[in-house]
Amino acid sequence: MTSHPVFIDLSLDEQVQELRKYFKKLGAEISSEKSNKGVEDDLHKIIGVCDVCFKDGEPSQIDGILNSIVSIMITIPLDRGENIVLAYCEKMTKAPNQPLAKVCLQSLWRLFNNLDTASPLRYHVYYHLVQVAKQCDQVLEVFTGVDQLKSQFANCPPSSEQMQKLYRLLHDVTKDTNLELSSKVMIELLGTYTADNACVAREDAMKCIVTALADPNTFLLDPLLSLKPVRFLEGDLIHDLLSIFVSDKLPSYVQFYEDHKEFVNSQGLNHEQNMKKMRLLTFMQLAESSPEMTFDTLTKELQITEDEVEPFVIEVLKTKLVRARLDQANRKVHISSTMHRTFGAPQWEQLRDLLQAWKENLSSVREGLTNVSAAQLDLARNQKLVH
Repeated sequence: MTSHPVFIDLSLDEQVQELRKYFKKLGAEISSEKSNKGVEDDLHKIIGVCDVCFKDGEPSQIDGILNSIVSIMITIPLDRGENIVLAYCEKMTKAPNQPLAKVCLQSLWRLFNNLDTASPLRYHVYYHLVQVAKQCDQVLEVFTGVDQLKSQFANCPPSSEQMQKLYRLLHDVTKDTNLELSSKVMIELLGTYTADNACVAREDAMKCIVTALADPNTFLLDPLLSLKPVRFLEGDLIHDLLSIFVSDKLPSYVQFYEDHKEFVNSQGLNHEQNMKKMRLLTFMQLAESSPEMTFDTLTKELQITEDEVEPFVIEVLKTKLVRARLDQANRKVHISSTMHRTFGAPQWEQLRDLLQAWKENLSSVREGLTNVSAAQLDLARNQKLVH
């Protein structure tokens, strides 16, 4: 999202006077005369009634009024501006409809970008910015990823507690529209806890697991098991369910669901979606050790009919997690490669062996090229001697 710098031709005193008159005319309980206590008191009074313009004003007119308020706010010294900024942010979350919410979003974004990048007030503005963005379906305009978020606060990083609060909000506003992004946010949230305070992150850890399981694009789940808050859930049903998605096959999930149907449903997880994901994960696990699988094997392991095998494999190929070829004539699936469900010590050893083999092959190729080059040079010398 972009916003224009704040430029107002009038002096501060003139702006304050005009704003007081404007809100007085709209029926707000405010004097049209300037405060003898200074601009800061004027701002407090103006911000206290600024939402009165939401009732009947046109969005473009309201944008101009809010722009004027912001232009005054950014002149207030940091040590005296916190309460003013917080009061303004709260007012911006009160927009009664989506068009006005977009105006408020623009105003907060303008304020955010005109504050010094080292100002701790930027965190508070951004937090409210996300709230307003949710109201007008503009979240991805202000938040595109964790790296982008951290870059916004590079010159003045918020505290761990502040970031935890912000990550929770970002999870809430993205979970219904972008599960993949929401899952990444929750993983980042859990990463802010240490061994000393991980035990208090139980609710966050459960949300993180549920979000990751529900995300149809998240398949590598074992990194969650290493997060300290998740470790504290060992022995709980949610941890058992995560472990099934990390390394077990479809029958284990089916049995878990039969035993704990109410629990799975209470977490907001969709059983059919879970089945679909577990079938894919089971197929990936089978592909790791079987370069060739028969249709009979797949119908048994995935609990599907033979007519469903081909559509299923096509859907798997669309994910690009597995490279394979259907052989309908022989009722087989030939596997070229697959992503591993887990990546632990055995996978690192396999990768090491593969890289070592590549290294040896490259050495052989280089040695062969050296010998060919030397032979060509010898041949050229002999031809010169003959002539």
